[in-house]
This record gives sequence, C-alpha cells and structure tokens, in this order.
Amino acid sequence: MRPQVVAHRGASHDTAEHTLRAYTRAIELGAEALECDVRLTADGHLVCVHDRDLRRTASSRGLVSTMNLAELDELDFARWKNPWSDMDDEAPDTDPSDGKVLTLRTLLETVAAADRRVELAIETKHPTRYGGLVEKRVVELLADFGWDRAGSPVRVMSFSFTALQRLKRLAPGVDVVMLVEKAHHWPMLRRVVGDDWIIGPGIEELREHPGLGRSLRRSGRQVHVWTVNTAADLQLCLDLGAAAVITDRPADVLELLDEGDVGGVG
Repeated sequence: MRPQVVAHRGASHDTAEHTLRAYTRAIELGAEALECDVRLTADGHLVCVHDRDLRRTASSRGLVSTMNLAELDELDFARWKNPWSDMDDEAPDTDPSDGKVLTLRTLLETVAAADRRVELAIETKHPTRYGGLVEKRVVELLADFGWDRAGSPVRVMSFSFTALQRLKRLAPGVDVVMLVEKAHHWPMLRRVVGDDWIIGPGIEELREHPGLGRSLRRSGRQVHVWTVNTAADLQLCLDLGAAAVITDRPADVLELLDEGDVGGVG
C-alpha cells in the first residue's frame, strides 16, 4: 500500500519552515498531510516553532516560552531561508505575512479550509517549562474544530511517552505517534506503548539498525518514518511497509511514488 506523504514543517526544503506559506505550498504540491512542531508562549498560545530558542529561524536570542505572541509576531521567521533576497532583482515578491510566526489555530484553519482532506501531525515538544499544559491546550484547540475525537484528521506525536499518555487521557479517540529517536529505545517502548499507538522511527536509525525495521514489521504496528528525502530512503520505507513518510520534499516524493520506480532514481 502506498504511504501517505507528509510535508515536514511544510514544504520546508524550498520554503521557510513552519511559515504559513510553507504549508499552503505543501497543499498546492499535493501533500496528503502536514507536520508541525508546537510550543507554548508565555501568554498561552500554541505556535509552530521547532527550536526552543529563536536564533536559527528568527535571528533572536529569545526563548519561545518566555515571550508573548505579540512579541513573537514582531520577528521575521522567513528571512533566514533566503537572507540575500533583498539584493536579488529577480527574486519573486513576497507577502510580509509569510514571515510571521504561525499559530497552531491558523494552521488548523488552513487545514479545515482545504478543498480536500488534508491531515495534520502535531509534535508536542518536550521537555518544556509548561509540562502537561501543552497537551491540554492542544486538545482544547482541537475541540474548537470538533477534532478531539475518533475520525479526526489530526494525530499527535511526541518523543515523550508521558506526553502521549496524557494526550490519550484527554482525548482517547485521537491517534498518537510514539517517536523513536534511538533504535535501542524500542525494546523498552514496545512493552509499554498502547496497542493502537503508531510508531515513528527516524530514517537514520532504520538505515543503521536493520533489526529495528525487522522488529517493527513483526510487531504489525503502523509505522510513520521521518525524515525521508531520497529515493533510497523512500525505498527502505516501502520495503518496511510504512504507512506514512514525513519529508522536506513532498513534491519529489510524490513524483517518485507516482512514477513507481523509486529504486531507479538516485
């Protein structure tokens, strides 16, 4: 069965990650799902930002958790991707809103407004000073869209087992993905994760530890793999029977799958 193609932080290879444009572009390219990381601001808003500090994506020393949404909204989250664009006469015009911090609410509204079903994988980042408040806020926001129950287009991912336990208590019908950072973590995790939990290994671990893939196949669990950007890695996922591949390059992966000749492309 063909895996679902999930745009990692949006169409992040070509567009600044976690910006609204990265996600609308991913939808335009045909991505079947989107992936985002969320953090909680000091005034209680969920924003789509990967790193705890803002040095890489907004050229700021600030921490997401210590800043209010209005303060984050003053920063540019897109310029780092193409810092010389102002000097490029041939660069396309950009919308200033493309560089604004993206709230999870806005991303959910974007998914809801799509002209086809688009799913969303939300990763809650831990550790954080706000602990379980992150999952509580996520579920409250999903409830506003009626997506806090079975059949929701949203699933929640985390490297934190405790966080996913918390999410399942708050919203038992929402799917969760136990992310696996290291292959040697899986023997312990497989004894404690829920029977219906999806497993999310990294592609590097699958490459370096073939036994992890064999164990996941034997388990019969649904597997979502991150971050898959080459034909060789996509082939590994197909051999594994992965249900979803999370990629920075959704257009390229969709093309490879449509061509049906993954192994023949370098």
